[in-house]
Amino acid sequence: MSSPEELRDWGVEPGYWDVTGRWRDVPEDTLSAVLRALGAGSGGPPEAGPLVVVGAGGPWPELPVGTLVLEEGATLELRAGELPPADLPFGYHSFRATVEGEGTTGAPTRLAVCPWRCPPPPSGRGWGWSAQLYATRSTGSWGMGDFADLAHLVDWAMDSGAAFVLSNPLHAPAPGPVPEPSPYSPSSRCFLSPLYLRVEEVPGARELPEVAVLATKAKVLNSDRLIDRSTVWALKSDALEALFAHSESTGGNPQLDAYIHQRGRVLDGYTTFCALTERYGYPWQQWPAGYEDPERPLVASFAASPEGRDRKRYHAWLQWLCDRQLENATRGSHLMSDLAVGVDGGGADAWLWQDTFALGMHVGAPPDEFNTGGQDWSLVPWDPWKLRARSYEPYIQTLRTVLKQACGLRVDHVMGLFRLFWVPLGAEPSRGTYVRYPWRDLLSLLCLESWRAGAYVVGEDLGTVEDHAREALRESGVLSYKLFWFEPRPPGEWPEQALGAVTTHDLPTVAGVWSGSDLEAQREAGVKVNEEGSTTFRRHITEWTGVADNSPLPDVIEATYAALGDAPCALLSAALDDALAVEERPNMPGTIDQWPNWCLALPAPLEEIEKSGLAAAIAHGLNRR
Repeated sequence: MSSPEELRDWGVEPGYWDVTGRWRDVPEDTLSAVLRALGAGSGGPPEAGPLVVVGAGGPWPELPVGTLVLEEGATLELRAGELPPADLPFGYHSFRATVEGEGTTGAPTRLAVCPWRCPPPPSGRGWGWSAQLYATRSTGSWGMGDFADLAHLVDWAMDSGAAFVLSNPLHAPAPGPVPEPSPYSPSSRCFLSPLYLRVEEVPGARELPEVAVLATKAKVLNSDRLIDRSTVWALKSDALEALFAHSESTGGNPQLDAYIHQRGRVLDGYTTFCALTERYGYPWQQWPAGYEDPERPLVASFAASPEGRDRKRYHAWLQWLCDRQLENATRGSHLMSDLAVGVDGGGADAWLWQDTFALGMHVGAPPDEFNTGGQDWSLVPWDPWKLRARSYEPYIQTLRTVLKQACGLRVDHVMGLFRLFWVPLGAEPSRGTYVRYPWRDLLSLLCLESWRAGAYVVGEDLGTVEDHAREALRESGVLSYKLFWFEPRPPGEWPEQALGAVTTHDLPTVAGVWSGSDLEAQREAGVKVNEEGSTTFRRHITEWTGVADNSPLPDVIEATYAALGDAPCALLSAALDDALAVEERPNMPGTIDQWPNWCLALPAPLEEIEKSGLAAAIAHGLNRR
């Protein structure tokens, strides 16, 4: 039987309040499984790693006599009992104790000195377009939106008065012939998806006739609204393999070499994973013995072999291309990137940092009125204490990747910084429980990394959020999320420290609700029909805009975004789906193959979108802010 003390020490909740306000006790077998996954039973959680996270000005840990080496190289000698100066710069500094007669000794302690708050958005009330990049095609696309389309979209958005473009996560899926469609189920959050590469912009593309032949075949895919990622990748892969071989045959690539050196061990591990996946398949748990651990000799032997070196360089080259094309697409950092809440347990991050993940658990959500059995998102959670013992390295690397080319960051399910709902593998989601995380460290590091990147942070805080979590996020400068769908008050009464929007990728579009087609789609998909939510959404539109029930759809959409423009929120987001009066939502939670989740392209190419009268009307209304 799990004791209350043991559960408290490991951050495991014995029960929780559900959305109806009812207390739910967690089954004992779940509590035991979670404790086993955490490694309980042999004392308390592991000691923290050699990284101490402190806020600006402290409170400081007790430091002995020693030398503090600042990140930029300057040194400070600290006497016994002396605290670092109050104006110590933000960043990662190193402290090493000094023993009289022996000099500095022992392993250094790293100090992450963090600002209290994330950077704010630029002054003034900005707005931007939100888009699913894969769905946002141009006439030059190879069947799905890509980085060149993002550049096109950003240029048009800036011309229309927007301050940013909010994209779906661009994380890397597992390599292989059948890419995972969901951008929220990545193999790695530390790298980008090569599916978004524009082949014609790869160096050498004009020199190979086969690229033009493949492009002709790929562009035929644009005539089908259903995105066929397998065919897209088959064509792109053929072109990219040929271009890589051509690149390697023409001599060295100093820029690629510099990129490989800069990304270091993390890129080396990622490319090793990709190369091994090509040989042994996916997931890594099914690989032959000796390859399941990145530190095993067989892994090192493979990585050093001619095959391993060649395939690792190919995957590094793909990431270098992604990095270059994304940098070009952001046009001076006008991208708000999106950070998924977790990763696939069979993917690269879970293999490379498997000692920091609870691989016997999935992240999910407790039962609510629409998912009475709860939800299993098939993502593996970080073990909070092993993550801390590794000095939060995977978390920091992840943040740096998603912030690198961004003006802002949307953190999906930001409540996960505080607690996550764990579901034992094979168990019903309703039998899961919450596990606590060292939120002060995680939130402080988010402040530090966003400050270093000069990017603001938006926390997707929809659903059940504890009061203390909401207050901590507010104090840290993280913007809240406000939607027509959930808010009981009109936009004019929404808070300033927020991003306001009409809908999200998991909710109906304005056209889907106004026409009733979304409710019909829910019925056909066999999910619980949310008639109350749809009715409330429609009522908000009519009450907050003054449109009549029989108003034409374009007028309704324009009026809805005009009402959104009344919000005092620092940022507003307009969905590109609404600008095209799309009835289908990008994703229908609770479905697998009953709905084309993440596979529906917009019904018009970018060249037509930029001429859309409705898009122009939405932009005009939001520019009045």
